[in-house]
Amino acid sequence: MASNKKFVYEIPNVIRVYDDGSVERLAVAPYVAPTLNDPITGISTKDIIISPEKLVYEIPNVIRVYDDGSVERLAVAPYVAPTLNDPITGISTKDIIISPEVSARLYLPKLESTTSQKKLPILVYFHGGGFIIGSAFTAWEHNYLNTMPQNIPAAYQDCWAALQWVASHSKTTGENQEPWLVEFGDFDRLYMGGDSAGANIVHNLALKAGTKNLVNDVKILGGVFCCPYFWRSQCTPDESYAYKCWMLACPHAEGGIDNHMINPFAGGTFDAGFCYKKLLVVVTEKDELRDIGIKYYKAVNNSEWDGEVEFLQIHGEDHCFFLLDCTTENAKILMKRVAFID
Repeated sequence: MASNKKFVYEIPNVIRVYDDGSVERLAVAPYVAPTLNDPITGISTKDIIISPEKLVYEIPNVIRVYDDGSVERLAVAPYVAPTLNDPITGISTKDIIISPEVSARLYLPKLESTTSQKKLPILVYFHGGGFIIGSAFTAWEHNYLNTMPQNIPAAYQDCWAALQWVASHSKTTGENQEPWLVEFGDFDRLYMGGDSAGANIVHNLALKAGTKNLVNDVKILGGVFCCPYFWRSQCTPDESYAYKCWMLACPHAEGGIDNHMINPFAGGTFDAGFCYKKLLVVVTEKDELRDIGIKYYKAVNNSEWDGEVEFLQIHGEDHCFFLLDCTTENAKILMKRVAFID
């Protein structure tokens, strides 16, 4: 279950403190893995543990879990502060707190004229990170609880709450509404998107929204899955990163790696309840998630779902390559395919 902690103190862009004593550090230096005989300096380095806590689980260069329940995340993207009218892109961003558990970063493109500006499509985007790392306050998305060991189903619950919060702005009569959504958002063009675990979240929310209405009966028009994080026991051995992340995030899930939340083929057909009419599935050639992503696309394409599904495979690239450099030719190809949102 999602926690009930409340936000009590903040130093902007540096740290947030909650009433349960937990701390969210925003200014975090990126982790640098140790190396032997660095090719530039020749220096060798190694990490040692000097705390009394016992290391009980580790995904190298990603995360460490200790016997007292504490977690050390090694793969941390640097925090990027929001800004108005970015001098390079013209994009404006701001951070908001939806609930004590859920926060988000909003993006607004450069507007030619606020007086005659037409409504814009809305993309609700969920970040990846195997359900155990990641943040909305890097250069990309919606933030959800990723503490251990009860991350699942909290991540799905938090993202559902965020989606409902967005939908609540389709009527302009509520209190404390976000002005960007009210003024510029076109709720007839609402989309969901995500990369890796974020795409997994989109899949599960799409099924839920197919059977449970959003606030004000808002409909989701389409979805974008970038390198979707699905897995199952028929995939490669237990040493895989995909397997380890799920078993760490949800060690007590019924069915383990074949739980329906991570294995979309478990429990029979999964497509009938999709809430949207258009879906784009993107995989990359070097990604260990590629094969199950292709299988997912084929299953949807051959199903009785009456929507339109498109497929894109990016050659020569690895998992979520576009997050590392969005200016490459392959990243531009991806952006052109995602442009159907507009």
